[in-house]
Amino acid sequence: MNREVKLYNEVSSYCSELITKKYSTSFSLGIKTLHKNIHKHIYSIYGFVRFADEIVDTFHDLDKEKVLDQFEKDTFESIENNFSANPVLHSFQMVVNQFNIDKKHIKAFLNSMRMDLTMKKFSEDEYKDYIYGSAEVVGLMCLKVFCNNQNKYNELEPYAISLGSAFQKINFLRDIKSDNDERGRVYFPGVDYSTFSTKDKVEIEEDIEKDFNHALIGIKKLPSVARSGVYLSYNYYRELLKKIKFLDAKRLKKERIRVSNFKKFIILLSSYINPL
Repeated sequence: MNREVKLYNEVSSYCSELITKKYSTSFSLGIKTLHKNIHKHIYSIYGFVRFADEIVDTFHDLDKEKVLDQFEKDTFESIENNFSANPVLHSFQMVVNQFNIDKKHIKAFLNSMRMDLTMKKFSEDEYKDYIYGSAEVVGLMCLKVFCNNQNKYNELEPYAISLGSAFQKINFLRDIKSDNDERGRVYFPGVDYSTFSTKDKVEIEEDIEKDFNHALIGIKKLPSVARSGVYLSYNYYRELLKKIKFLDAKRLKKERIRVSNFKKFIILLSSYINPL
């Protein structure tokens, strides 16, 4: 590899790192606890995911469907060509090609982003499909980086799916107000925002607990390069769920739950002091 190509690769990876740090302090904190050799790969996955999400949720004056279609076309062309003039896509294709990430996972993710363009309410099947594409496959992309062989990946796949599902459902609960007020969306099937009750909320929380309990089994089996970082993210979302549980449904519809920076530090410290 010549010097110019190497430099372009490094700059592209750095762009994804910068995006991650600017958009998500909690995710950045989790990456820092992974082995340093895989940092740039996870940054690259997040950079791709973040930009696709921005297309559907931020730039309201654009023809979002057209932009997303072009983004998808450019994504798969970059994977095929091992190159993109878009540094975020270039860094992502490097990870996809190096770790043989399944293209059906990328397609599923983009399909979920496309669902956000048109859908406001979800059936049970649509809800499951959306969670699979928007969160579970992202965890599976990361799992490809974490695992050094296909057998280990196959063993841990169902646990990674449960963890991604738990994370996304907590995001839905935390953002239920903004999703409804700003985007007109209610992701939970059979739930009417105007009558969203504490009973509805408790049922969702119990479903999340099942996902968490299953996911923890897999976290304990992760390779050492990833275990502490994933466990930290698990504990962070556990804290979010704990805070959500303290609120009734009416209050959850009025405020967005956050974890303070001090509490994030405590979670980081406790994850190190009491590792799996």
